[in-house]
Amino acid sequence: MASFNKVILLGNLTRDPEVRYTPKGSAVCDLGIAVNRVYTTDSGERREEVTYVDVVLWARLAEIAGEYLKKGRPVFIEGRLQMDTWDDKQTGQKRTKLRVVGESMQLLGGRPGGAGAAEAAGEDRQTGGAKTSAPPKPSAPAAPDEDEIPF
Repeated sequence: MASFNKVILLGNLTRDPEVRYTPKGSAVCDLGIAVNRVYTTDSGERREEVTYVDVVLWARLAEIAGEYLKKGRPVFIEGRLQMDTWDDKQTGQKRTKLRVVGESMQLLGGRPGGAGAAEAAGEDRQTGGAKTSAPPKPSAPAAPDEDEIPF
């Protein structure tokens, strides 16, 4: 029997990433993502449904997430589902939790505190006003779009 286990998520972080290291030195990052779904009911009422998903990242991906992601930031995750099973120490019951093991990640949105729209518009990030220093240096010409190349 064939099987396929692939998850694609685009959402916002619900908390800051938690990075820790295994005894052998591998980085592990736990994070939570909120994924929104907007739909219209039969009566025409618009509703929004939120699903909260726990994600675990390993190795370099975990370190990158810990360094660049913060609560509220958008992120795109591709991965697989994994069922974790353990015995609850307090009640002795067997517990299970379905989570996503991230295999790739794309950071979305602008860089917080970095060169962003304010600087591109000629504004100072700290004061929010116009820059008083020298004008910005011209940027290098952009590479031509592949659709515009005549051959």
